[in-house]
Amino acid sequence: MKKIFRLLKAIQLLTRKPNLLNLIIDSQYRWDTYIQKKYTPIKQLPTIQFTDIVSEDKISLNTWSFLGGGSMPTDILLLKQLASKIPACSYFEIGTWRGESVVNVSEIAKECYTLNLSEEEIKALGLSNTYAELHGYFSKKKNNITHLYGNSISFNFKKIDKKFDLIFIDGNHTYEYVKKDTQNVFKHLTHENSIIVWHDYAYDPEHIRSEVFAGILDGVPKSFHQNLHHVSNTKCAIFYPKKINSTLEKFPSTPIKNFEFQVTITSLKNESI
Repeated sequence: MKKIFRLLKAIQLLTRKPNLLNLIIDSQYRWDTYIQKKYTPIKQLPTIQFTDIVSEDKISLNTWSFLGGGSMPTDILLLKQLASKIPACSYFEIGTWRGESVVNVSEIAKECYTLNLSEEEIKALGLSNTYAELHGYFSKKKNNITHLYGNSISFNFKKIDKKFDLIFIDGNHTYEYVKKDTQNVFKHLTHENSIIVWHDYAYDPEHIRSEVFAGILDGVPKSFHQNLHHVSNTKCAIFYPKKINSTLEKFPSTPIKNFEFQVTITSLKNESI
């Protein structure tokens, strides 16, 4: 009887608000089912231990706001350490937000490019002026960072005419965008040793975001699927061109490493970034 009542309630809600159907269509279950049907028996990526990628005991992040919409510190530590292993690293990212990822990598990399919607395009979506103006807050005035503007799904990546060593895909996280961004990166921006990192492959280090995962799998050439991994203690997936040890993790995980943080807080009031 309870199940029938809930079914009737659901029908009533859908009748009043048909747009709620989108939540059902785009649910985690839908994308889980899609992945399992198309890529059986894949349910998750094998995991690389964070310490197998990040070899140093002490790494610093010198710009971090701890505000909404950002990455985990370990996500950016991963990028910064990867860049440090590549001489004269050339870095490209999709999705700038406040510029925290690119500004931290810029301390290590020789040159950085970041692509995002322009302020005008953001405002045209009905978003606030403040939200639009905050994009690139930390990165706009850094000499080795080039800001590119446009919608990544229609942007002409070919015109960049350049290959990159390290690429971070952190734009729109819908399936369509993740797939298209991934295809464009492989087609136009990579060389044989390029490393690609996707943000938000997982909601947190133990819960996969299946819509993003589906976009990654469909965007990466199938011959390269063996090079796809999840990096432990991060929300990131990685395409790593060389052979590296990885295992299928069982979640929840038992901690096998500890992270220590020392925080220095600096006021930015009335300062020009």
